[in-house]
Amino acid sequence: MTQAHIPVLLKESVDYLVRKKDGIYFEGTLGFGGHTLEIFNRLSKKGGIVSTDVDLSAFNYCKEKFKGEDRIKLYNFNFSLIDVIAKIESLEFFDGILADLGVSSFQLDNTAAGFSYSMNTMLDLRLDKSLRKTAADFINYEPEEKIADVIFEFGEEKNSRKIARRISETRKVKRIETTDELKKIISSVTNPKYLTKTLSRVFQALRIYVNDELGALTLFLQNSVSVLRKGSRLVVISYHSLEDRIVKDFFKYESLSCVCPPHVPICTCGKVKRLNIISKKPITPSVLEITNNKRARSAKLRIAERV
Repeated sequence: MTQAHIPVLLKESVDYLVRKKDGIYFEGTLGFGGHTLEIFNRLSKKGGIVSTDVDLSAFNYCKEKFKGEDRIKLYNFNFSLIDVIAKIESLEFFDGILADLGVSSFQLDNTAAGFSYSMNTMLDLRLDKSLRKTAADFINYEPEEKIADVIFEFGEEKNSRKIARRISETRKVKRIETTDELKKIISSVTNPKYLTKTLSRVFQALRIYVNDELGALTLFLQNSVSVLRKGSRLVVISYHSLEDRIVKDFFKYESLSCVCPPHVPICTCGKVKRLNIISKKPITPSVLEITNNKRARSAKLRIAERV
């Protein structure tokens, strides 16, 4: 590993999450197990935690890390399957749910996955290796317009059309296989002044698309509320504006008791309020945390409570 993994907003997130020391908690993005360990350390001997990660490498690492601890249950499932995991564990509700949506240092520094453009490796970007389509498959076979749309929508990259055009031109000559090959393509149409940010945006966009991260997040939020005990909290750390918008909008919608148009005199929508928003504005890392961990700089923490 090129950088030690430092959990983001660790104290803040767990402070808001753990309110019942003998409760059973869910952590949807296991990674190196930093948040899972902190939650576990806050619990009594009656408490426990169920954690999952779709990344098999992360799962295997934590399986060894927490070996012999029967109050920590680990799964190699996508976190959107929280309701399925609850059924397997014979649980009706969790006493708190946490998801840190960032890609961990474990994944960023894993050369086999190709998450970082700083290392030359195969252009994969799949968190779940059972998924059929890699990032290389996507950029080599999808229409130029779709590639541009993905880079623009998920990476918020203004130069998406030029990048997609150069990808399309290059793949006619030779299949694009590695992170370095893609990096050279992006570099050829990008001002050196903005290259680092553009590379980050493009690789981020491809990762989000290949793993359907926004779809999985939406499903996770929907399923989480149904298995969250009343009075317990849903805590989410996001790093991308699209992720944060999904979380913010979901919390807002679930905090409403009526969604009828303003001109309707009597409520007929049947909407039921399921959440109270605890954090009116997102909590962000301190200057000190960002100094110690640059990967924390875009993090936003939002909290809601089941009613």
